[in-house]
Amino acid sequence: MRVLITGGGTGIGRACAESLAEDGADVIICGRTLETLEIASEEIQAAHNTKVEYLICDVTEEESVEECLSKAAGSLKSLDGVVANAGGAVGLGSYESLNADQYLDTLKLNVLGTMHCVKHSITYLANNGGGSFIGMSSIASNLTHRYFGAYTVSKAGIETMMKNAADEYGHLKIRFNSVRPGFIATEIMEVIPRDSEIFNSYVKNIPLGEVGKPEDVASLVKFLLGSESSWITGQTFTIDGGHSLRSGPDYSEFFNI
Repeated sequence: MRVLITGGGTGIGRACAESLAEDGADVIICGRTLETLEIASEEIQAAHNTKVEYLICDVTEEESVEECLSKAAGSLKSLDGVVANAGGAVGLGSYESLNADQYLDTLKLNVLGTMHCVKHSITYLANNGGGSFIGMSSIASNLTHRYFGAYTVSKAGIETMMKNAADEYGHLKIRFNSVRPGFIATEIMEVIPRDSEIFNSYVKNIPLGEVGKPEDVASLVKFLLGSESSWITGQTFTIDGGHSLRSGPDYSEFFNI
């Protein structure tokens, strides 16, 4: 199995790379920061005695994505899977305070970035006789996250994109699914103090009583990439400890509201 993971140097992306590498897959991680990719590649290789390739890529730039996908596909010009994990939020706050440019930057990163990956992976997945594409969503797509601005809209957009792509490319045996994580203990979430009301607002609304680990999401991603899920496409899979059964987080403290 040969798989490209965007945003593969940290967090969920790196956990996916480790999980797949441990199973002997050919893994290529990409991102914008060379040092982060080098460290991740070296550490995964040392732990699992398998090579992990890395490429510089900015998913918001179409030419960068096109070049990255071409290199990742290798001499056979084929891929078994793509995990479109790169994403984030540029500017948070109430709607009254939102900056239009930051709002658009978030949509560009999450929605347009994922679209670029879809567009330029079709040929290589088709050359493989089919494959699996995974869009990384969030429970913010369907559970209100006040003050999250464009992030919520962008993640909902990814889920809709995966459904439409699944319908368009099913005849090529290319599957498209979304993964919808809840609060996962990644580097980006370390900005939330563990003794804060924000953190407590997460935990008290998670029936399983604890935040998730990147490895939890990686296990689901590995399933969706593999043959065990060969008849699954156009679906969204929530992995959140049950958080979406209750209420979204309360960031009022962060914005002094």
